[in-house]
Amino acid sequence: MLQKCEGIVIRRTAYGENNKIITIYTRELGKIGVMARGASKPNSRLSAVTQLFCSGYFLLTTSTGLGSLQQGEMVDSLRFIREDLFATAYASYIVELLDKSVEDKKPNPYLYELLSQTLHYINEEYDAEVLTFIFEMKMLPVNGINPVLNQCAVCGETEGEFSFSLREAGFICHRCLGKDPYHFKISPAAVKLLRIFYYLDLSRLGNISVKPETKKELRKIIDAYYEEYSGLLLKSKKFLKQIDTMKDMF
Repeated sequence: MLQKCEGIVIRRTAYGENNKIITIYTRELGKIGVMARGASKPNSRLSAVTQLFCSGYFLLTTSTGLGSLQQGEMVDSLRFIREDLFATAYASYIVELLDKSVEDKKPNPYLYELLSQTLHYINEEYDAEVLTFIFEMKMLPVNGINPVLNQCAVCGETEGEFSFSLREAGFICHRCLGKDPYHFKISPAAVKLLRIFYYLDLSRLGNISVKPETKKELRKIIDAYYEEYSGLLLKSKKFLKQIDTMKDMF
């Protein structure tokens, strides 16, 4: 059955001498894998549209197993992402996080918009690290691991000074710190940003400026929470950490 979809290439693998198997996250069908025959040939009409991060319209033959890519029309190659090492690292992590968090053929227009907006903001040279924080926070409910960020996870108090507790899966107020002696002490700025990133509609994003020390707090907490609760092992995460180390040297 032929189906036209709007989508973004989130994974690609060489298959044989000239073919590619690509995974596309589509608005209409969710995540779907297709064979792109001959796409590795330089003069192939499918060569450009099967590049990682490419967004466009795809004409697919779907089946119960692996589908087949018939045609593709590129809308945006996201050139800056593909040519900038740091942008590539963040975008690679984002698409792998999505890939490992969702099942095949389960449409979710909200997630499609989230992915599309995030990649386009990175391509427009917004702060890729901040965008990655936002994407990670918004993927938590997708993975069924919702932190308590609107109140103290122990007593429900909404006022006061807050720390972050892995044990209690969210913020704990200064009155309840004894419930978790291993809590993370974090600044009020980090508390505010974690809430904003979790609840903010990405389409309303302005120029958010985050201090380097606050970024380190956010990275520590988000990484720890994912490691504790998600069970996800992402190859791109190791590369991203290496890139972050390089960035600190510049």
